[in-house]
Amino acid sequence: MALWIQAQQLQGDALHQMQSLYGQHFPIEVRHYLAQWLEAQPWDAVDLENQQDEFKAKRLLDGLIQELQRKADSYDPCPLELVRCVKHILYTEQRLVQEASNASSPGSGPVDGTPQRYQQINQTFEELRVMTHDTENDLRKLQHSQEYLIIQYQESLRIQAQLSSLASIPPAERVQRESGLQSRKSTLEAWLTREANTLQKYRQELAEKHQRTLALLRKQQTVIVDDELIQWKRRQQLTGNGGPSEGGLDILQAWCEKLADMIWQNRQQIRRVEHLTQQLPIPGPTEELLTELNATVTDIISALVTSTFIIEKQPPQVLKTQTKFSATVRLLVGGKLNVHMNPPQVKATIVSEQQAKALLKNENTRNESSGEILNNNCVMEYHQTTGTLSAHFRTMSLKRIKRSDRRGAESVTEEKFTVLFESQFSVGGNELVFHVKTLSLPVVVIVHGSQDNNATATVLWDNAFSEPGRVPFVVPDKVLWPQLCEALNMKYKSEVHSDRGLSEDNLVFLAQKAFSSSSNNPEDYCNMTITWSQFNRESLPGRNFTFWQWFDGVIELMKKHLKSHWNDGAILGFLNKQQAQDMLMSKPNGTFLLRFSDSEIGGITIAWVAENPNKAGERMVWNLMPFTTKDFSIRSLADRISDLNHLLFLYPNQPKEEVFSRYCTPPNSKAVGDGYVKPEIKQVVKVENDSMLDTEGEFDLEETMDMARQVEEFLRQPMETQWIVLPPMGGF
Repeated sequence: MALWIQAQQLQGDALHQMQSLYGQHFPIEVRHYLAQWLEAQPWDAVDLENQQDEFKAKRLLDGLIQELQRKADSYDPCPLELVRCVKHILYTEQRLVQEASNASSPGSGPVDGTPQRYQQINQTFEELRVMTHDTENDLRKLQHSQEYLIIQYQESLRIQAQLSSLASIPPAERVQRESGLQSRKSTLEAWLTREANTLQKYRQELAEKHQRTLALLRKQQTVIVDDELIQWKRRQQLTGNGGPSEGGLDILQAWCEKLADMIWQNRQQIRRVEHLTQQLPIPGPTEELLTELNATVTDIISALVTSTFIIEKQPPQVLKTQTKFSATVRLLVGGKLNVHMNPPQVKATIVSEQQAKALLKNENTRNESSGEILNNNCVMEYHQTTGTLSAHFRTMSLKRIKRSDRRGAESVTEEKFTVLFESQFSVGGNELVFHVKTLSLPVVVIVHGSQDNNATATVLWDNAFSEPGRVPFVVPDKVLWPQLCEALNMKYKSEVHSDRGLSEDNLVFLAQKAFSSSSNNPEDYCNMTITWSQFNRESLPGRNFTFWQWFDGVIELMKKHLKSHWNDGAILGFLNKQQAQDMLMSKPNGTFLLRFSDSEIGGITIAWVAENPNKAGERMVWNLMPFTTKDFSIRSLADRISDLNHLLFLYPNQPKEEVFSRYCTPPNSKAVGDGYVKPEIKQVVKVENDSMLDTEGEFDLEETMDMARQVEEFLRQPMETQWIVLPPMGGF
């Protein structure tokens, strides 16, 4: 309810904008009397593009019905429309309150200066409004002056006609009347000459004012379209790497609609001046200037329309054939230009990198495509509650793909495509016809899930290091290591759903792995560059996988099984064997830590310090063979650590029960089914001698895992199967 209280205290234009949100679709009285309930509901938890979320919207609607049955009935056929309406209202109110708050206390705004940019844009709009209003008044004066001049010109023609008719009257009377008419004619003609010059001056001055207005409109459009909208698109691209949400389009749409409205007003004014000039041609430079103005304003409106046809929801950047996917395109000025009165159809086509380059050069591609997309046509819909015009492709599917010849070592997962969305429509009663098109972010097409890892690497590199306005889809072949660190950290935090990102020590470990270096000094890597080949084409020394494949394996393991432990700080992870040994040897026996395996993709191992059974009085660090996703699908990490009684303290000194007990599976001693008690799998490791150590000093638990999997399969069998013979092995 706090938001509604603040919204009611808005002043001036902000208050007007807030009040305009409400109407028959959602009365302001409902907002007032149900303020607390509305602001407490999880509106953002409903994905408007996901039909499966309709049950959530229905729940919200049911709640509103209980609060106010009569008003809610109108939304019963389409509960998603209710959510769309309320989300738009609450978001706009928050924006208006925030802007008003920032305006009253400039020092309290975000450090990136966003409110100041908004303020500058709004000030420019006010300046444009005044200029447009001024030229409208001047145009009316010009029209009135011209109308009066035409009337006086008609009067001069009437006097001339009277003079011509004097020949038929007696000379004495003719001389007397002719003298008066000639005097009036001379006076009127002198006035007409002066007024014609004045009128021409008015036309020239008005045209020059329009020149200044159009120049400011173009400048404002550059700020909004080439700066703000491009920044939004860049944020959208980084979202693909796990960056923060790009934010809504409501503010941008409001700006673009204001631009469209003012451009159109000025266009209509210029056309009216042209009409007046055609009505009363007066020799001078104005006619040529008007032609130039008309071309300029048409160019400005064309640039605005084509630039604001955007992809609100991108298709997946790793696109698997024969799999459904969705996307949403939106025309930010569609509502203001009444495009929805004759809703246009949008078509989606997949094109190659070379075809995308040709499209941007306006070269004729002969409607070529690089594949076939099913359900690739969609009609744009106008949502009156939010004023948005968009097309929602919900069930597209890539049926086939046509690949190009690859260059050198390039693999299929490095080949980039893009989805082209295009449409055609007219505005202003067919005055202007637009053919608009927009390209999606680059997509990598795969046919099997095993290609996802390498395809994701291509997408991550492109999203992180592409430049705005680039030639499709050029990216640098090498980047500074700190730049890659930023991208890896962003991806890691997003995938693991954690605020705990990669520390400086973690990044040093990754640098050591990427560059085969032993330096522990972060400064040594600041000016080093890493190439795409080092990132995901060349295998790491002594391994059969790349740097990215190893890192992505860590991400997959963490997000599927271990993110809670990472968020708790229980997993150090990014350590090598020597570092683990150095850390553990100074700790009491039974101290252990968790680190990612160097030798296996998506593996994590437990290292602990204990007595050496072969040498009395000597201690050593033991390393379990790595656990993987397959192992944790049988028994969780917490349960395995609980099973191993010789593990006592998580490094540096936390009792393991404090860290892991809440994640352990509760013991099951109750009979199930027909009275049998369900058996449990336990992790046991023998350390009497070194017979279980491999050549690198790790426990070889492959047999243990094989047996555990057999037990798991046995437990899934019908109860009639009562016996199973397992190979003898210590620890089970």
